[in-house]
Order: sequence, then structure tokens, then C-alpha cells
Amino acid sequence: MSDTYSVLGMSCEGCAKSITKAILEISTEAKVKVDLDAKTITVDGIDAKTMAQVVEDSGFEFGGPA
Repeated sequence: MSDTYSVLGMSCEGCAKSITKAILEISTEAKVKVDLDAKTITVDGIDAKTMAQVVEDSGFEFGGPA
């Protein structure tokens, strides 16, 4: 099941790659889709609490479910 989360401050492809890399370090099985225009990440295989930590550790603000 996929969940979509808002990521405040994510504005470029470099930002998206940084967060995607951090997610895949936690779970190589995770499926990640980034929408820069909407500033959201859709992820399968990572719970909300873990996503919040990954986003914050990557230097962005976790906006919660989108």
C-alpha cells in the first residue's frame, strides 16, 4: 500500500534524489515516487513515523499526509 506525504522545502531534483536515497538506505524494497510540483513523495513500504524521520534527517520539513 502506498502513502503520499508532503515535504516542505523540496524544490529541485537534487532534493528529491537526497530524500529518495535516504529512503532506499532504510528499505531497498521501498517504491518511491517524487512529485516536485506538488512537493510530495509517494512511498510503499515505509510507515509515516519512519518517513517523518527520514525527511527531517535529510534537512526538510515533514508536512504529513498529503
